[in-house]
Amino acid sequence: MDPLSTTTPPSLAVSGLAYAYPDGHQALFGVDLTVGRGERVALLGPNGAGKTTLVLHLNGILEAGAGSVTVAGLPVAREHFAEIRRRVGIVFQDPDDQLFMPTVREDVAFGPASAGLRGAELDARVTEALTRVGMAEFADRPPHHLSFGQRRRVAVATVLAMRPEILVLDEPSSNLDPASRRELADILRSLDVTVLMVTHDLPYALELCPRSVVLSGGVLVADGRTQELLCDEELMRTHRLELPFGFDPRSVDVPL
Repeated sequence: MDPLSTTTPPSLAVSGLAYAYPDGHQALFGVDLTVGRGERVALLGPNGAGKTTLVLHLNGILEAGAGSVTVAGLPVAREHFAEIRRRVGIVFQDPDDQLFMPTVREDVAFGPASAGLRGAELDARVTEALTRVGMAEFADRPPHHLSFGQRRRVAVATVLAMRPEILVLDEPSSNLDPASRRELADILRSLDVTVLMVTHDLPYALELCPRSVVLSGGVLVADGRTQELLCDEELMRTHRLELPFGFDPRSVDVPL
């Protein structure tokens, strides 16, 4: 037996990905990125760097002009879109873009029910997802009666209910008060899924993601330990990444 045949593929493999919008704007220039199973990786970069364009390729919303994307070894292609969109769960910056049902329970059940889950199995999936984000006791509440931080946790649960391979988070800490920010960080650390976190919140990236990549001008310009990248003053200055005033990433004790 070929020993490579038993190798578990990475959660995400992007190879030579290039994309130009219909107006001719070239957003990505040959991006290569591999994210292993269970990794938590921050995707950093200035506005207009191509971060959103890259994310929209992960579940087939945009189709590559050149190169390829695979999720857990499965090519992101039309014939696989249903499965790819189950495997890649995107949590939007505004939870109200994701929550539209009368109750929290119905919101979390929507994805699995659409995929054919019914009865006790569906109920168990919903309870499991809400428990993982600490929101099980709010299952019968209308989402619009919850705080912003609670709605964001429910939005995460709607994705977890699909048991994704990759959880993609768009600016997860935005508009959260300090307590909600900490609670979400604790939840994200506890999850046994691969996480790709798109963020301008560099301290949050340092807290949650041992590894970061920097996308700038449609090109991946850096890939390494988050703390080391944030300490690289030339890299930060060149690519318009700024730490909060007085924040020193060298002073933070981060896990290996």
